[in-house]
Amino acid sequence: MIVFDLQCINGHTFEGWFDDGQTFEIQQEQGKILCPVCETSVVTRKLSPIAVRTSQGAAAQSRAREEAAVDLAAKVSAFIEKNFENVGQNFTREALKMHYGASEPKNIMGTTTAEDDKVLEKEGINVIKLPLPPKPEENLN
Repeated sequence: MIVFDLQCINGHTFEGWFDDGQTFEIQQEQGKILCPVCETSVVTRKLSPIAVRTSQGAAAQSRAREEAAVDLAAKVSAFIEKNFENVGQNFTREALKMHYGASEPKNIMGTTTAEDDKVLEKEGINVIKLPLPPKPEENLN
């Protein structure tokens, strides 16, 4: 028994179970495979995702993903450092001032407490919290 991912001419995707690949081809030629949504018989096989990994290959892929994640985090951190003003613990106060027009809008970063988060949410101020890695000089390890 083999399972194929199928797609009709209208873009609907579904699975088909067959004894083997030849059975699929015969039924397809005879128009016996119908889309369960629109019942068209113009159906083709889609490429099915498969993965073959060896323990060595899986470890290499895992290291590559980890390196990519570290690289992305460094790029995001550098972008924020370059394009945002660090207002530290004054983040909530500065965000509220901009929200109500008391100061010009600008990109800011800083820290908030759980209570600050509630105030910002209540005022309708959207905040994205990102755990930024420490700067090299801040890393005490």
